[in-house]
Amino acid sequence: MADVLSETVPPEDLKKFEKIYHEQLYKNDVTPKAQFEYAWCLVRSKYPADIQKGIILLEELYKTNEEGRRDYLYYLAIGTARLKEYSKAMTYVRSFLSIEPGNQQVISLEQQIKKRMEKEGLVGMAYAGGVVLAVGAILGVGLAIAGKSKS
Repeated sequence: MADVLSETVPPEDLKKFEKIYHEQLYKNDVTPKAQFEYAWCLVRSKYPADIQKGIILLEELYKTNEEGRRDYLYYLAIGTARLKEYSKAMTYVRSFLSIEPGNQQVISLEQQIKKRMEKEGLVGMAYAGGVVLAVGAILGVGLAIAGKSKS
């Protein structure tokens, strides 16, 4: 698998999805699909400000649109890892894997994040800080799933 943490979006793709998103935003009728596609491009940008903007859009989608939550978690993990917020990225990965433990794409992403953490000497720090966040995130995802199954 290619290193998804190093992959950048082609500028023409970013422009295309940005245009669609802003046209819908202007009409005050942004679809989750348009917001996700734009956020998906932003988290793969080479500019940290774009990545942060993509994370904000994905977090908003995660809170408001249950249908695509697994994709939002995956790209939230990528975006936060690209910003070197490794403990946050690992929290998203663990949340995803608590729902779908055998997902090879996410397991591979987890390994890539761990390699970057080791390279930067952050493993112990990120795990210590991430444990508290992970417990909270997993609990929240579990409650959301439990609430969904009762519906």
